[in-house]
Amino acid sequence: MSDAYERERQNNSRLSELSAKVSALRGVTVDIYDNARQQDVIDDTSNTFSSMSTSLKGSAGRLGRMAASGNKVAIFKLSGIIIGIVLALWFLWGLFV
Repeated sequence: MSDAYERERQNNSRLSELSAKVSALRGVTVDIYDNARQQDVIDDTSNTFSSMSTSLKGSAGRLGRMAASGNKVAIFKLSGIIIGIVLALWFLWGLFV
């Protein structure tokens, strides 16, 4: 009878060890999933900035062609846009500093 209790105690001890290992494995699995999800966010952000860079290059090219055409009204519009952006940035800088 004592032998049966000893085996039961050993089984309970091993079951507790196994439960701890399964919990640790579950934690590692969740960490891996979270890390993979964060990598996906980083990749999406990289794609967004790449798309924005391509769009800006296209816009800069069109503005350059417009200025090269010699149209004075277009050059004044471009100058106004640039001055407006600089003033807006200067104003925003003053708000946050």
